[in-house]
Amino acid sequence: MSAFMEETKCLLPRIAFIACGCFSPPTPMHLRLFEIARDHFEMQGTHKVVGGIISPTHDSYGKKGLVSSLDRCAMVKLAVQSSNWIRLSDWEVHQSQWMRTQSVLQYHQNFMNNYINSPSGAGDAEPNGALPGWLPTSLRERSDPVQLKLLCGADLLESFAVPGLWEDADIEDIVANHGLVVITRCGSNPDKFIFNSDILTKYQRNITLITNWVANEVSSTLVRRLLSRGQSVKYLIDDLVLEYIKRQRLFNVKSKYITDAVRPNHLIFNHAYTDNNKNATSSLISEQDMDESDSPSPQMQQTTSRVFCCGDTSPRGPKLLRVGPGQAVQVITMQKDEILESEAKKQKIAQVQL
Repeated sequence: MSAFMEETKCLLPRIAFIACGCFSPPTPMHLRLFEIARDHFEMQGTHKVVGGIISPTHDSYGKKGLVSSLDRCAMVKLAVQSSNWIRLSDWEVHQSQWMRTQSVLQYHQNFMNNYINSPSGAGDAEPNGALPGWLPTSLRERSDPVQLKLLCGADLLESFAVPGLWEDADIEDIVANHGLVVITRCGSNPDKFIFNSDILTKYQRNITLITNWVANEVSSTLVRRLLSRGQSVKYLIDDLVLEYIKRQRLFNVKSKYITDAVRPNHLIFNHAYTDNNKNATSSLISEQDMDESDSPSPQMQQTTSRVFCCGDTSPRGPKLLRVGPGQAVQVITMQKDEILESEAKKQKIAQVQL
């Protein structure tokens, strides 16, 4: 019986999820959407889920609280380091301007299916010949196409009804040619928004509504608010993401909050994060060249597509580390348990490097 079920599963149509948004910063709920959606389709036995993609929006989107795409990509990369199927796509942020959601979905779906159909397996490879890191690894196990579905919360579904926010043609293309997977809160009524929209009603067979029974109201807005007030967000976001925020002084994080986080040999910045630069070697930046509060310079952003991310031990050893212009904090020798904790976290952060 189990062999029959495995054979049947291999014949199921294949789908992948993509979530578009700011991710400023990414929260555990952003990743939970993927897990909830995959569980639903696996339990229903209707589709085989082959991958999940997170696509941060372009800097020109201009929403309040939106930090640099370099920082947002680095945070997403850190947030998904424990997942073996959810990956970052930085294609959208490297375009010349903000891209419509429909265009983002079309690009990624076309890339996947071109890759599947390419005799060499290269498909539309990156200019340097490498495949993008967001590409699911098992695509060429079968020759049938993959349908990319937009994964979102109920708030995005409701935004379709906001006048002037979405083009009707884009809504129709997304729902008709890709499909929506909507994670809703217990007690919400997304069917009402579908009923009130002629387009959504027309293609409602392509809309999957999934109830999230484990409430989680932690949003990026809430995290930014707490950080700007100097309050703790530990356990609300991933530890590695939090460390990155502290080091880069994002979201108006209070200086007191940063000073508490400074430890010797804990974090250092490097360039090697991008998915489309697999052969790049890590380029470490010493503290004498860069303050902990520094961000990539405009000149640096123009010459490289890589971001500053968290990496290996500082070659300078335990010295005075600057936390801002004209400021310094004395590094105190850590106890044995603190060293072990630091080494363990350092190894996890190093996994971000490609």
